[in-house]
Amino acid sequence: MGRILAIDYGQKRVGLAVTDPMQLIANSLDTVAAHDILSYISAYVAREQVDKFVVGLPKQMNGTNSESMQYIEPFVKKMREMFPAIELIYVDERFTSVLAHKTMLDGGLKKKDRQNKGLVDRISATIILQSYLETLR
Repeated sequence: MGRILAIDYGQKRVGLAVTDPMQLIANSLDTVAAHDILSYISAYVAREQVDKFVVGLPKQMNGTNSESMQYIEPFVKKMREMFPAIELIYVDERFTSVLAHKTMLDGGLKKKDRQNKGLVDRISATIILQSYLETLR
């Protein structure tokens, strides 16, 4: 069994999270510059078995896609071309940034650490992945 890789795609940074090989636990992986993400994922897939990509789907409160989709759709298209054998699904990512900040507050992180946008992106990707894993159970 391979891992599930979650992607919180942003214009500048991409937060990544991954499961263990048994697909039970979501762990923060990394934050990568958006322009480097495809090469990062290629290298990761070359050394780790990945069964599925989970991409955060940004939705408005009324359920429509947010403006961010104009950046995410070309990325997803490229991912499907590069990795046709790996399933790619979208997962609603509403409130993940809010939950990430709450997680950092609850964890007692200092204000300076909570302002680390890369950390927020990684935690958001982990929340996206965890919510997906919960739908499987």
